[in-house]
Amino acid sequence: MKKVVLAYSGGLDTSYCLKYLKNEKGYEVHTVLVDTGGFSAEELSAIEKRAYELGSAQHANLTILDKYYDKAIKYLIFGNVLKNNTYPLSVSAERVFQAIEAIKYAKKVGATAIAHGSTGAGNDQIRFDLIFQTIAPEIEIITPIRDLKLSRQEEVDYLAQNGVHYSWEKAQYSINKGLWGTSVGGKETLTSSQPLPSEAYPSQLQKEGEEKVTLHFEQGELVGLNGKTDKPSNNIVALEKLASAYAIGRDIHVGDTIIGIKGRVGFEAAAPLIIIKAHHLLEKHTLGKWQQYWKEQLGNWYGMLFHEGQFLDPVMRNIETFLQDTQKTVNGTVTVSLKPYHFSLDGIESENDLMNTGFGQYGEMNNAWTSDDAKGFIKILGNAQNIFSSVNKLDHD
Repeated sequence: MKKVVLAYSGGLDTSYCLKYLKNEKGYEVHTVLVDTGGFSAEELSAIEKRAYELGSAQHANLTILDKYYDKAIKYLIFGNVLKNNTYPLSVSAERVFQAIEAIKYAKKVGATAIAHGSTGAGNDQIRFDLIFQTIAPEIEIITPIRDLKLSRQEEVDYLAQNGVHYSWEKAQYSINKGLWGTSVGGKETLTSSQPLPSEAYPSQLQKEGEEKVTLHFEQGELVGLNGKTDKPSNNIVALEKLASAYAIGRDIHVGDTIIGIKGRVGFEAAAPLIIIKAHHLLEKHTLGKWQQYWKEQLGNWYGMLFHEGQFLDPVMRNIETFLQDTQKTVNGTVTVSLKPYHFSLDGIESENDLMNTGFGQYGEMNNAWTSDDAKGFIKILGNAQNIFSSVNKLDHD
């Protein structure tokens, strides 16, 4: 019997694909869930049970939390990556790594085909296909939802006809949760004007008032939280738990999809937004002007290529080397205030702080130069524009 590996999440789309591939196409379906931080042990167990109930011949749960952090999230933090100054690549990044692990699993079990539940109108189809065809061009890619142009209602109806009852209420919102945030898609995000209702977000407001939290960075990595040292992936999880109680990190990202149409998606990413903003503040104190400038350029490129599924392009490794090298002096503690629905950055403490009062205080006192030094500097600095203005007889009216 033909063997296909299905990148499985337990959601509506992949549940449909499992039934369809087994019943309509006659495949022996092997399912694999790649956990990038969005599932509890109980949820993983329930999804495995569900996969077998739907007809999976073999199911595997692959948890890659630390690998995902080391090879992806770390560099997204180093680059302060926010797509369109808004979105921390919550789903974009995890899809790439889910694709990498799924295709490796397909090769391991000797599958001749690999399937995923993406539609033909989004970015995920490209992220999956690009990775699959690069790592295993010999394996056929099957995409039932895309090929049949199915609506969510049609998927629900098909499952019902095959004895699987899927809550339409649940199907109205597509929620993808991972270590680096949760995306939320629904009927509102298909419009340009409607916000997502508060209840659509997984985390609801549980705390009022204000709470201080300290983030400790060493060479750009989050190594401590509130004075407790742990590995960065655990610190991200712990910070998410703290901050999501304040319903922090909700927003809607609007961007240009890889296929050229505009896309809109809600997301909830308390820890990612706090970490990126805190890390960026620390960099403002500990990096030089041109380091910050080139980091911004390359960080934006890195995020764009990652978002568009180009993670395996060799230039990504080059940019990672640059980003890593810039983090040598990004050490210190950032204090953040958590409040309902938002947060604020209070300040930093760092031995590498370049805002050193020994050299001068902005707008107050110059300790490392004289007034004559300043006058000479200003005169030479203005030479080029003074010459241009004089030669061209500009009146600057």
